[in-house]
Order: sequence, then C-alpha cells, then structure tokens
Amino acid sequence: MTERTLIKDLSALPDGPVTVAGWVETVRDQKKVQFIVLRDESGAAQLVNPATREIAEDIEDADAAASALARTEAISGLSLGSFITVTGELKKDERVKLGGLEVKIGTLTVTGASLPEAPIAADSSLDKRLDYRWIDLRQPKNALVFKIQTTLEHAWRTWWVDNGFIEIHTPKLMDSPSESRAELFQLDYFDLGTAYLAQSPQHFKQMVQAAGFGKVFEISPVFRADPSFTSRHATEFMSVDAEISWVESHEDVMAMQEQLLAAGLAAVKAKHGDEIKALFDIDVEVPAIPFPRIPLAEVHELLTSERGYTVPREDGDLDPEGERQISAYVKEKYGHDFVFVTDYPTNIRPYYHMRDPETGLTKSYDLLYNGTEITTGAQREHRVDELIANAVDKGLDPAGIGEYLEFFKYGVPPHGGFGMGLARVLMLLLGESSIRETTLLFRGPTRLAP
Repeated sequence: MTERTLIKDLSALPDGPVTVAGWVETVRDQKKVQFIVLRDESGAAQLVNPATREIAEDIEDADAAASALARTEAISGLSLGSFITVTGELKKDERVKLGGLEVKIGTLTVTGASLPEAPIAADSSLDKRLDYRWIDLRQPKNALVFKIQTTLEHAWRTWWVDNGFIEIHTPKLMDSPSESRAELFQLDYFDLGTAYLAQSPQHFKQMVQAAGFGKVFEISPVFRADPSFTSRHATEFMSVDAEISWVESHEDVMAMQEQLLAAGLAAVKAKHGDEIKALFDIDVEVPAIPFPRIPLAEVHELLTSERGYTVPREDGDLDPEGERQISAYVKEKYGHDFVFVTDYPTNIRPYYHMRDPETGLTKSYDLLYNGTEITTGAQREHRVDELIANAVDKGLDPAGIGEYLEFFKYGVPPHGGFGMGLARVLMLLLGESSIRETTLLFRGPTRLAP
C-alpha cells in the first residue's frame, strides 16, 4: 500500500501514484466526469473520476467496466463529511484552481461514512455549532485556532525552558480552597470528606518557591463555579501560570511576561501570519517591549479627562468598558495593543499580594490585551507575619488558611507571578467575540457536553 500523503505535501511530489485520505467536502457529479474536493488536516485537493456511467458502459473488459461503474456509483452516493481513502495518479495542472493539481481516482474506499444530512452549516448559531463541535472544527478557520494554540504554547515553553524555568503539574483536587469558597466546585472524596477542584495553581506555585525551584511554569485546567454568561468566562479553562523567585517588585514579573508574550506572538506571526490574514483578516502584531504601564489611579484620571468615561464600580476596579476605553487610549497614544494597569488598592486584591508600605497599594497588576484583561499578576507576600496580618485585615481566620501558611514558616524567597487565560489570549489575538470559539470544548453554566 502506498503511504498516505498529506495534501499540503502533494505539490512537492512528481506526477505519479499517490494515496490521500480525508473527508469529502464537496461532490460534483457531472455527465462525463466526477469531481470530489477532499480535505484533510493540512488542506484541500481536487480528485477527478472520468469513468462515468456512459464511459463505463463502453469499456470492453467486463471486470474493468464493473469496477469503473462501481466507483462511479460510489462517488455519486457519497455523503458530505464521509472519510475516504483514495489511491490514484497525481497530475500537475495549472488550470486547476485548487492548488494547481489533481488526483485521478484509481480506487476509493469509504472508511467512515457520514449520514446524508449534516446537522450544522457554516451559518448555524454558535450554540448549535458547539453541539456538533467535531463537525464545526472541520472548517479551516476553526481548525486554525488550535494550530495557532499549539504554536503559541510551544513558543512559550521554549522561552521558559531556554530561560531556566521548570515545568510543574500541580494537583487539581485539593483538600482546602485555593482562594475563596465562593466559586468552588465541591465533591465527596472517599473517607477524607470534601474535596475541591482547584481554582488556580497559585498556592502550589508558591510552595515550590519554598522548595527552591526558583522559576516555574504550568499550563493546566482550572475550575470556577462562577455562573457568568459573558463572552470571556468559563467554568473550566486553561490557565497559563508562571512564578519566579528573587523579585524586587512586580516590575520583574511584568518584564518576564512581556518577553514571553512577544516571543509567542512572533512565533505565531512567522508560522501562521498569512493564514490568519486570509481567514480572519487580522494582521498579527508582535508587541514592542516594554509594554506601557499605567497606575490604576492614573487610569481613572485618563478615562475621565481623555475619554469622558467614569467607571461606575464602587470598589474602584475597572469594568469591561473601562478596560476597552483605556486600551483605546493606549492604542491611539502609543500604538500598542497591551497595557499594564498597576498598583491596585488592597480592597480589590487578595491578602497574598504584597503591600507597599509607602503607598499602601499592592505590588500588583492586570494586563489588558486589545481591550480586555488577560492576566492578574503580583509580587507575593512571603513573610508569614505579614501574610497573617493581611488575612486578618481581609476578615479571614488564619486557622482557615493554616495549610497555606505552613510552608512560609520555613523560609520563602521574595517571589511573584501571574495567571493568564489561554482562550482569552486566542480570542483577542484573532478578533473573535467569545472564548467559546477559541476553546476546544467549552464548559459553562449551561454546557457540559460534548
């Protein structure tokens, strides 16, 4: 059997025997010739069968005539979406619009037949498309998202490893909450009582700083029992996390993250830039370093003076419209898609964010990308007495976070890190309107399948 050739590799082969396999995108059943557009994971090609019924009837050899007729009838009966394997003759032909080549069908085997009517179309609603996600992902535009995701994650891992980071895999079953109990999924765990699905690898990332790992990263699922129905929230999503020791402030964390993002976007642009332009009409921008940095208090002043917008939230945090407005200001003034909003007050930051004794603000930041927050980062508080004081100030009982506090009692270096939503980065990179488009199988309050 001839080895299967990916469609993208056909143009590099000489004319001659070839085997291709994929799914049927279209069938054109004409009087004297039949055409199939076959698509695989790498592209699409035209297959041609000149042995129609009339031609088959004129073949003198009975076996050859029967084979030609069977092939013709099989093509006529193909359902769109069926998976087939074809052996035939590759021929370069500049007149063929699809790649300048075609394959003359010799044998055709249906390896995975589809029902005759597809349950979704390209213009179906997003919810309907998600019901049949495995079919939806056959669309080149939708499949490209996950090729980009692969390149992005590979570039990030390469940057981390090249810069001395250790990859970790933290548990997702926990015996105590990682942050607050408000958004936790709970389950019975044998004789040990209640277990929780991790909202974040936060505490474990900090624990390995106590182990002396120095610099770590993880890309893993996290879970939030948050009944939000926005375009950027999910109950399960992939979190991109990094933590580093020996920081002097959150500036060190921001410097690390901007280098990471620039490396990732440069890799995406190099490998997929043309396809992204063709399918999404987006020019991938590799961001200049450093990214703009604006303290939160100054952001509020700029929103009022430059954009005529006042954030309505009472706690002083930015709302989605505030994020969009300050991002638009930064784009106009600096030509940049990213902006770090820094120096948040303690009332809108968790107890483990380090506080600046001079300003009373936290050494923390949010990173906005194309108008939406993708990251929260900070220098962590590594001094156990300060951690306890911060927790008490937040109304927390230190006994309730005793397991977390335990490893700080044995020495932890100054450290900081961030968590970033992978699907949000992809959504904002590609100009999509929802992370449902950039998540393989979305999970939300009303979706648990497929």
